[in-house]
Amino acid sequence: MPTLHEVQESILKLKKQAQDDVRRRYLKELHDYTGNDVILYAAAFTSGKLPNIPAFLVSMTLDDVRSFMAALHGLEGKALDLIIYSPGGQMEAAEQIVSYLRAKYDHIRAIVPQNAMSAATMIACACDSIVMGKHSAIGPIDPQVTFPTSQGHFTAPAHAILKEFERAKAEVVAEPKTATLWVKKIQSYPPGLLDICEKTLELSRQKVEEWLATYMFAGRSESKSLASSIATWLANADEHKTHGRPISIAKAEEKGLRVEKLEDDQRLQELVLSVFHATSVTFQVTNCVKIIENHKGRGLYHLAEIRVASPKQS
Repeated sequence: MPTLHEVQESILKLKKQAQDDVRRRYLKELHDYTGNDVILYAAAFTSGKLPNIPAFLVSMTLDDVRSFMAALHGLEGKALDLIIYSPGGQMEAAEQIVSYLRAKYDHIRAIVPQNAMSAATMIACACDSIVMGKHSAIGPIDPQVTFPTSQGHFTAPAHAILKEFERAKAEVVAEPKTATLWVKKIQSYPPGLLDICEKTLELSRQKVEEWLATYMFAGRSESKSLASSIATWLANADEHKTHGRPISIAKAEEKGLRVEKLEDDQRLQELVLSVFHATSVTFQVTNCVKIIENHKGRGLYHLAEIRVASPKQS
């Protein structure tokens, strides 16, 4: 199995479009090995680009539905291997992506090469199984909410916004002089934001419970109770403490999720990690910040203008 450095070196030695050629070759090899359709859904959220681009560009949005439409065009299989590498994003986007994929495929495996967090975890829970390695992580299903501010779009976990509001109420009651500071902060929120956060959190839990019972636990006598228990646990932000808290394969198994160990199939592990390494290099050497692509090399690619701060003049 080539290492990340070896993949990077092979790409940099080639000419224009090399990173696409390498990534697509590994995607096709993965399809040839499993016999399933393959779709890569990846965002550059840990590539070092994030400080220089708006966070919503790498988050899951409704624009991704159009990208999945492009990636599914021409695919005829009934089983899908969905490689997910995403920080999550809008719950509504996750719901629409799930509805679209489940309308086409009878069986879906979510493959997590490193992190599939928040709304990406929700999508994984709508699959028949989740393939994880010892290094992989899913996360709490605390969807993010994006809203405009005077400084541009701002994205934050719904639970964090609600907790901040509760903190504001508590501090104002304890020390009324703090009201002036909190009023300025709360006024930056668009009307109805708190209600949106509350309903988004509840709906995300309900949808995960529904999807687990319908797909991953289909046919099991305890499907509803198990789905409810897992969905409630994933939605418990107070227990997980942080929005990005990683949930390991061991914890996922302990809680009852149907998990396949990536290391149990060495060839599958080699191909999945090769796709992941090649994707990481694409993010490093291009302005691409999100890829939704099938094993035939078709899909959509989201680009961003990467702004690097100029050195300060002395």
